[in-house]
Amino acid sequence: MSWEHLFRKLPGTRREPPGLEQRIWKKLPLFFLAGTAIPLIAYAYAHWFPAPGSLTEEKYLNLVGILVTATIITAWTAVFTVAIGCFVVRVMKGPGYVADPYPLIDSDEPRQANQTKREEVVDRRGKE
Repeated sequence: MSWEHLFRKLPGTRREPPGLEQRIWKKLPLFFLAGTAIPLIAYAYAHWFPAPGSLTEEKYLNLVGILVTATIITAWTAVFTVAIGCFVVRVMKGPGYVADPYPLIDSDEPRQANQTKREEVVDRRGKE
């Protein structure tokens, strides 16, 4: 299926050069991996070297596990949010596209002319 008929570029538009969003976009996989690996390494460290204290080892590991899970989910959410922002900026910097025509009815014209335009619009839409 060809998308050519759906996405027609506006004549005379240009692409903006990539900027900060491109550099951030390329680093997102690294941030994703670091945001996952660092808390998991901290959990492994807590498992191998439990902190001496009043908590039992099982309670301590449960607490650290909850904190690690929360940290990983927060990191993933942050990376996903930044990715959405980068994607939006990349799309907005791209070329302009032709939208569906929507004839506006000018209020400066007499009522009869407005009615004629409405009928033309309805006729055109009915033929498609």
